[in-house]
Amino acid sequence: MEIFHQQEDMTVFGVHVKTFPSGIKEAFDHLMNIFGNDRTYYGISWMDENNIVQYYAMVQEAFEREANKYHYEKLILTKGKYHTETIYNWLSKLDSLKDVFHGLMPDNRPDKNHPCIEWYKSDDEMLCMVKAK
Repeated sequence: MEIFHQQEDMTVFGVHVKTFPSGIKEAFDHLMNIFGNDRTYYGISWMDENNIVQYYAMVQEAFEREANKYHYEKLILTKGKYHTETIYNWLSKLDSLKDVFHGLMPDNRPDKNHPCIEWYKSDDEMLCMVKAK
């Protein structure tokens, strides 16, 4: 596990994948068709009060208030320390990602204030992140 310091709050926007886990690829494909491959994409998830995973496919704002132009959901990734683990060849390891996140979480229960964050750095590299409590 490594520590990553997010230096400032970051606005991301995108779609709530209400059919999790199905529908994730389609949600990212939709965003990539609109915003292109050169943007930074994130998967953000947490458990709600009914123990149901809430998953969001998101893209980082390219300029201030960009999210306000679109009718997508908006979230803020807050500055601070994050526990991280880099996953290479992540497409072949999707079934094991929950285990990676469980290892990063101090209490094994992500919430909206401390979600699991998948930072898709490339088609090969993903950074799994959980905000340190």
